[in-house]
Formats: sequence, C-alpha cells, structure tokens
Amino acid sequence: MDNIRNFSIIAHIDHGKSTLADRIIQECGAVSEREMTSQMMDTMEIEQERGITIKAQSVRLDYVKDGKHYVLNLIDTPGHVDFSYEVSKSLASCEGALLIVDAAQGVEAQTIANVYLALDNDLELIPVINKIDLPAADPDRVAEEIEEAIGIDATDAILTSAKTGQGIRELLDAIVDRIPAPSGDIEAPTRAIIYDSWFDSYLGALALVRVFDGSIKKKQTIKFVSSGIEHEVLDLQYPHPLKKLKTDEIKSGEIGIVVLGIKDVSVINVGDTITDAKNPTKYPIEEYEPAKPFVFAGLYPIDTDKFEDLREALEKLKLNDSSLSYEPETSVALGFGFRVGFLGMLHMEVVKERLEREFGLDLIATAPSVVYHVYLNDGTMIEVQNPSELPDPSKIDHIEEPYVKATVITPNEYLGNIMNLLVSKRGIQEKMTYLNEDRVLLEYAIPMNEIVVDFYDTLKSISKGYASFDYEPSEYRTGELVKLDVRVAGEVVDALSVIVPKESAQSRGRALVKNMKEIVPRQLFEVAIQASIGNKIIARETVKSMGKNVTAKCYGGDITRKRKLLEKQKAGKKRMKAIGKVQLPQEAFMSVLKMDS
Repeated sequence: MDNIRNFSIIAHIDHGKSTLADRIIQECGAVSEREMTSQMMDTMEIEQERGITIKAQSVRLDYVKDGKHYVLNLIDTPGHVDFSYEVSKSLASCEGALLIVDAAQGVEAQTIANVYLALDNDLELIPVINKIDLPAADPDRVAEEIEEAIGIDATDAILTSAKTGQGIRELLDAIVDRIPAPSGDIEAPTRAIIYDSWFDSYLGALALVRVFDGSIKKKQTIKFVSSGIEHEVLDLQYPHPLKKLKTDEIKSGEIGIVVLGIKDVSVINVGDTITDAKNPTKYPIEEYEPAKPFVFAGLYPIDTDKFEDLREALEKLKLNDSSLSYEPETSVALGFGFRVGFLGMLHMEVVKERLEREFGLDLIATAPSVVYHVYLNDGTMIEVQNPSELPDPSKIDHIEEPYVKATVITPNEYLGNIMNLLVSKRGIQEKMTYLNEDRVLLEYAIPMNEIVVDFYDTLKSISKGYASFDYEPSEYRTGELVKLDVRVAGEVVDALSVIVPKESAQSRGRALVKNMKEIVPRQLFEVAIQASIGNKIIARETVKSMGKNVTAKCYGGDITRKRKLLEKQKAGKKRMKAIGKVQLPQEAFMSVLKMDS
C-alpha cells in the first residue's frame, strides 16, 4: 500500500485538465504513441465534440521513481459548475488532488468551489500552474492569486505545459512525494465504496469501487450494505482507457471495476458500501449526500408509443449518472413523459442529447423550472416543481423561491455590465473583493429561477468569455410570484405555463406571445395566442388565417355574387375556429426559454 497514490485532477473548465491527464498517461507509458489520441479520458462522443469533461474517469498507471515502482490511480474530473457532484464523489476516493490553474487566466470561480470540496475531504493539494508556454502566461501573478483567493501556499507550485509536456516528470515526482499513501487494514473484513457505475450490454451493471479495508476477490460473495442484496463477483478489472486489465483481487487502497453480471440496474447505488457476505464489516462507509437537482423539466417522447423505451433509457442512464432523478408525469398537450431533475442547464442539454444519441429517442423538453415552497391559507406547505401544479391563487398565502449564492470573478473592465446583469436578474450584492488591480470577485444572492435559462450565456457574451461563474444553493425567500399561462385558440397549454415575478409578468407575457406568433403554423382559421394570469388576459397576438380566393371563378358580373361567396367563406371559417385544433411544433415549447432575449 505504501506504493499506491490515489489522486484527482480539479480545475475550472478549460484550464487544461484533460490534456494534462493525456500527458501523465503518456509519461507513464500506459498507451503507446500509435494508440494515443487527444482527450484520452473523455470517452463519450459528446465530450469529444464539445471539448468538455462530463463524466469523471479513472485510470491505473505504473510509474518508476528512483528505481522504486509506484501505482498511480488518476481520476480526471469535470470542470463545469453543473458537474460538481461528479467531482465530490471522486474526491471522496482520493488522498490528494492536483489543483490546475491556467497561467494566463488565473484563479476562477469554479477553481475556488473545487478547492473547498477538496478541503472538505481533507485532501493534500498540489497547486499546478498550467499553460506556461502561452505568450500571456504570468505564473508569478497566478501564484499570488492562488495564495490571495484560496489561501494555500503556492511557493512550490509545479509549473507545467500540458501541450508541450514541460514539467510533467516533476509533477509525477511531486505526486509520489507529496500525496500520502492510502491507509487501511488488509486483514479487516472487506469494506469498499461504489463511486461510479455504468451499464455494459454484455457484462450488465458494472461498479467502480475504491477498497478501504480488506480486499475483493474473484468468486467472493459480496453484499450491498444499503439493500442487503448479495452477489457473486464474476470478474475484476483495473480501469484503463483502452484495454481491460483483468485481476484476481483488488486490495485495500486500490481502485477497480467489479463485474457482477447484474441486469437489474437498480441494485447498484453510487455511494453504497460493498462488504463480504459471510464476514460483513461493522463500519459501513458514510454514503455521499445525494445530489440535489436544481432544475426540473419535462421530457416527453415525440412518438407516444416510446414511453416505456424512455423509462428504460432513464434507468440505464441513472446508473451512469447518479445525480439524475425522475418521476412519471402527464401533460394534456404532450401525453405521457417524465419530470426530470437536473443539476443545471448544461446537465439538462447533455442528458437530453445522450438519451437521443445512445438510445435512439426523439424527445421534446419543456421549459426548465425550480422547486417552489407554496404556503396555503390553512398553514400547510406544498412543494411545486411544475407550474401547472400551482393551486388556485385564492388559496395561496405566499410563495417562497430558492435563492443561490453566486460567485462571479471578472476583469475590471466588464464590472459595470456584469453588475447591471445581476441587478436585472433580481440579484442582491453581498460581497465585492478586488483580487488584484484588474480582477474582482463578486458575491450575489440571486433567485435560482433567474439563472436557469440564459444567465451563463449572457454573462459569457458581455464579458467576452473572461468572467467565470459558480453558484451553490443557499435558502428560500418570499417572492411576489404569479403563474403565467399561455392560451392557444382559447385552450391553456399546460406545458407552456411558467412562474414569473409579478412586476415582470406583463413584459414576459408580451415577449412570449410574440415569440409564439412566429412559431405557430398558420391554419385555415384565425388563431389567438394569449398570455393570462388566472382569467385575466395580459397580452395577445393573432396568427392570421390562410386565405383562399373564393371569388377567383367569378369573371366580372354582379358584385352580390362575390359578396355571397365571401360571406359563405366567413361563416365556414367561424365554424372551423370553434372546432379547430392547433398542432404546436417543438420550438413552441422552447420559446418559453427565449422570453427575455
């Protein structure tokens, strides 16, 4: 065990984590030059395309220092704020972490958030200043920023360039010297934690585990502590980016994959403890706090027969993404589907895209919403995720909405625009700190509902990509909120309802019906699109009917003949309007998202 090092890589998005992981894998000789590709650890198509890490990935590496052989278990983690749950799970399985900071960009919002996660797990942090080959690199300033903003000593920070490979060997030596070896009792009963899982069509559900005490052997009967279910271990593997490294035993301090041949995906729960069925441990490992979804949206199959396929796809995806939560729901407009909880908007995009790509589904997503606490006149409180569940306004005493603590780090020149954006999103300033002459840290309390749609994109565009953003849930506060309904041809479309602040309901209603007018296809009759609060209509647009020249066959002649034909057409359109149904295209459900833009 003295020769094992378990460590994670943490950083803000786009600070070079995945490239650094590639160089470490290369330096350790785990992959030949011919097999080497960029973003080795990002195995999903969507990760390769977008150039972001979505899933934490593990790899076992061999390294020799001073003639002594070491085993390095590396976990590459995502950098985006939506995937901080992946980071927290991975850190619980390590003894140390590499804190990567871009030598040109410096400390950013997610850097600070990830450091706090690492410190909560009592990890040994090694600061690494990456991208020192860039013309704008300033390692001394960045080292100062690490000490100022984070409060850790950066005098012995490792300077690297993941692109050129400079400093990688020094970094590996520092990992061996500075990260402590795992502690554990090899003679004690088996005690391991599942920190990731996924579904393989041939092998069934697989569990990625970190063994703390004892060991897991082939043919051993293991037990899941939370459910009490027992299973025989069919096979054991060490994680590797390209090939399966089979083993007969995963010992204390090691990381490995357990193959159990389970087809029922609900048996394996991330955070559960695995122990020996005959000689169970008396001290199960403390489970991770379950991920709390911040954003909820409805996912519906376009083809209603695919409802069961969507259920099965969500079950398999949940095995690979333990932060996902879902429950069935129905909509008058869209039929049967699921209300799905996400950690943020990027998470929602990624999940929808993965369901469509990996499981061949065509889906409609409704506008995202957050959980509101609705207090009724009789003193009871109900939680509302879906705007259509909101009770009658006469029964509501008050509504509380979730707030988040938002941290923004920005260069000075964009400060004014960013503060205007935060105020327009009902933000309340709590703190403002100058990190150095040209960088400012802002802390604001903002309603969660204001940041779930386009806040991140707007922030990036007004700061030309230089501002960084991170948030964490803080509390519920009372708000003046109302439900905004959309009526198409007089009928309320439940999937388009949104909860909005009372003072901006009028402008949002107008923007929404204006967007809808562009999207709703023209019918043979006039279609009214209205926004309403309760029974009060606050905005209206009309989609004109498609005309047909019924008088074309009249060549000259008496005007009364033409008038008679036009009157007959008018009566027919009126009758059609009374019984006509309007089919809404998918873009209509997304137009709710564009209300503010």
